[in-house]
Amino acid sequence: MPMELGGAALRETGGCTVSCTVCGHRGHTASRCRVGSSGGRGSRQGTLASSQIHGHFCELENDGEGSDLSEEDDKNKLAYCVTDVPAWYLCIILGIQHLLTAFGGIIAIPLILSQGLCLQHDGLTQGHLISTIFFVSGVCTLLQVTFGIRLPIVQGGTFAFLAPSMAMLSMPEWTCPAWTQNTSLVNTTSPVYIDVWQSRMRELQGSIMVGSLFQVLVGFSGLIGFFMRFIGPLTIAPTISLIGLSLYDSAGMSAGNHWGISTMTTALIILFSQYFRHIPVPFPTYSKTKKLHTSRIYIFQLLPVLLGITLSWLICYIFTISNVLPSEPEQYGYLARTDLKGDVISQAPWFRFPYPGQWGLPTVSLAGVVGILAGVLSSMIESVGDYHACARLSGAPPPPKHAINRGIGIEGIGCLLAGAWGTGNGTTSYSENVGALGITKVGSRMVIVAGGALMIIMGLFCKIGAIFTTIPTPVIGGMFLVMFGVISAAGVSNLQYADMNSSRNVFIFGFSMFSGLVIPNWIFKNPDAIATGVVELDQLLQVLLTTSMFIGGFFGFFLDNTIPGTLRERGIVDWNKIPLDDSSNTLESSEVYNLPFGISSCLSSFSWVRYVPFLPPNAPSSQDEAKVDSLATKQQPVKPEVIRSVAL
Repeated sequence: MPMELGGAALRETGGCTVSCTVCGHRGHTASRCRVGSSGGRGSRQGTLASSQIHGHFCELENDGEGSDLSEEDDKNKLAYCVTDVPAWYLCIILGIQHLLTAFGGIIAIPLILSQGLCLQHDGLTQGHLISTIFFVSGVCTLLQVTFGIRLPIVQGGTFAFLAPSMAMLSMPEWTCPAWTQNTSLVNTTSPVYIDVWQSRMRELQGSIMVGSLFQVLVGFSGLIGFFMRFIGPLTIAPTISLIGLSLYDSAGMSAGNHWGISTMTTALIILFSQYFRHIPVPFPTYSKTKKLHTSRIYIFQLLPVLLGITLSWLICYIFTISNVLPSEPEQYGYLARTDLKGDVISQAPWFRFPYPGQWGLPTVSLAGVVGILAGVLSSMIESVGDYHACARLSGAPPPPKHAINRGIGIEGIGCLLAGAWGTGNGTTSYSENVGALGITKVGSRMVIVAGGALMIIMGLFCKIGAIFTTIPTPVIGGMFLVMFGVISAAGVSNLQYADMNSSRNVFIFGFSMFSGLVIPNWIFKNPDAIATGVVELDQLLQVLLTTSMFIGGFFGFFLDNTIPGTLRERGIVDWNKIPLDDSSNTLESSEVYNLPFGISSCLSSFSWVRYVPFLPPNAPSSQDEAKVDSLATKQQPVKPEVIRSVAL
């Protein structure tokens, strides 16, 4: 969701200013900071060690607001900045927290895909899909934090791929047979049934793998900057909004199985996330200094979705064992029972290692690839906004071009791995976890490394995924009502950058949104209307014209770039308001965004490195620090940029 985040992170120890190497403060460089009483530069390692001993905090500046924001100082402090390494047990605890934050979005994707894959009544396979997507998300998170953007950002499944995937699976040749919708007729071990869902999964896999190559090319070639010149709020707003709006049928069908349970789930999530979010809950904690004591944690703000689902799940279990819910499949409310897939947990193996091609050799179709490309483009733009927001919240300098290019490229590789492993989806940066950084005030990337490792472990134990498949359908529907609504609103909120008093912009957005709803609806009701005589072309048009986000984004992109309008009117000025100076050659940025394990140092001696878009250019040596310092004194502090993030 769009966020306006101001100020750089300023690190403090005691009463003196410490090196802002990680904070991104542009008013001075590392050499001008006074460390300790000596006022010398000091070593980075010594600073980090002392920072943890003394419990220092990184503090977000107030952007020159003066004493008006003095009361917010304590709320804007970071306990750990991006390169800090908390104690191992803190990394595990905070990593679990990030895992739980991403929980709702990760499990929702395979549960939605199961409808198009004809897996509604195959809980065991759903459990395998959940385990696989957790495993791949963990691998991609480790790749992104280690070799990609190198910020504390979690990777997981993306809703941007759901719309084109469901559009492809709704084509006549991929429509689920009627017998797969009847529980009594489904034999999950039958070769016929296995081929039904695996053939659809293989088609999704191939399309995602080929489409992800485009993201790899755009990232590692540096073309993302070129695309951003033509894409503004009037393109992104309808694209993101239609992701949520196009899934209203899935939400309605799931919630309609028992409106009482789904309404309760929705009400609990709203209650926790909106009304109780500022209410701290005391928890017993232990530290060497304070010993056993209580700490107040904003648990409702951290885990509203998980708490809402768990409580509704528990109530459904109580209603099931007390026979409050009907036991006959024909009766309304039967799908709210928790014992419908009770044998799934016992059937699921304790340990299962997901591997590439586990569902068979992927197949490729032109229609599927082109549809996935719309999701890839949307995911890339979302991630660029997440990178800037994550840097600001974790006390890091703004990401330089080479880091953004590398991050997008690694995300493309992540989508390639997701397609090969068979998650039925791709991967992207999770905005909700970026928001969690601002809540927890812990910006250390080692925490995300721990979270990624926990995701991998969770994906290896199949019984964990099997447990999640027993969540009643109405509970999932209640979660969808909130989640899809927030995604739709997040897209609309991007219009804050454009001048919506302009009739030009009102027309573009309104026409794009309405077309994205009308055209797919008509094509779904008239599937035989497209008949060009070329089967491949028919399939291509069928997928594109039933993908709401593609239609809305296409009209928004075309009209915004052809109808005359000033850059400020279009919102391009505020949309692209990022630091104009390339910070990739500063000492502060290099410590955060350079490649690990001394790779950047090894490559710095080669002159050709400067021509590779995803590699950091030759970083200044310690002898050049004085030169960087002298240049910094001539630079005036710039007003903090507007950071944007365009998804849930």
